[in-house]
Amino acid sequence: MAFERLKEEVWRANMDLVRAGLVVLTWGNASGADRRAGIMAIKPSGVDYESLKPRDIVIVSLETGETVEGDLRPSSDGPTHLTLYRAFGQIGGVVHTHSPHATGWAQACREIPCLGTTHADHFCGPIPLTRQLTDEEVQQAYEENTGRVIVERFSGAGLDPMSVPAALLPRHGPFVWGADVRSAVENAIVLEEVARMAFEAVLLNSGLEGLPRALLTKHFRRKHGPDAYYGQKR
Repeated sequence: MAFERLKEEVWRANMDLVRAGLVVLTWGNASGADRRAGIMAIKPSGVDYESLKPRDIVIVSLETGETVEGDLRPSSDGPTHLTLYRAFGQIGGVVHTHSPHATGWAQACREIPCLGTTHADHFCGPIPLTRQLTDEEVQQAYEENTGRVIVERFSGAGLDPMSVPAALLPRHGPFVWGADVRSAVENAIVLEEVARMAFEAVLLNSGLEGLPRALLTKHFRRKHGPDAYYGQKR
């Protein structure tokens, strides 16, 4: 079989979601893209994580969405992943979970405000909330339209998907992405942590305002971009 390395990476990413406590039962999925090969590898639909093996990961065409390799059906969220890959050309991994705190903000129909430097180290601003899908969008091509409202939210506000690699779907939950599937998982882990911190901060101080822009930008640019100086030189 082809694409063994990508299958292994995507399988490991899915297992990492479980180990990080972001997924229970089958409530989540991770995918990775090989743009040169024109394919996406994604968790199969409804398969229990305890029995999931690298060989179960399904290979799908980025262009058509058709299965290229695999006997199982790809995740039902696959069309959302495909829509994000097609719209955000720099991403190579997508993660969807129902992690408790991030999903709590989504179900409350609130974006996650940037209240501290931990958030700013990883996300250059609040985690945006999309609009609610219309009844017609839910009934027709629901998963694809889920991706479309994320893209709409970012393009409409001029947001950089690599500076804020996450979005919340109202009454649903988070979608997160990264340069590859490993970084997408890391971003999902960070998202859940900053969602928890923001929740607790708002409980302690309901009138708390967002982090000052200068401090937010400083912390983000310490880790990201051409002037980053956090960590060791590679």
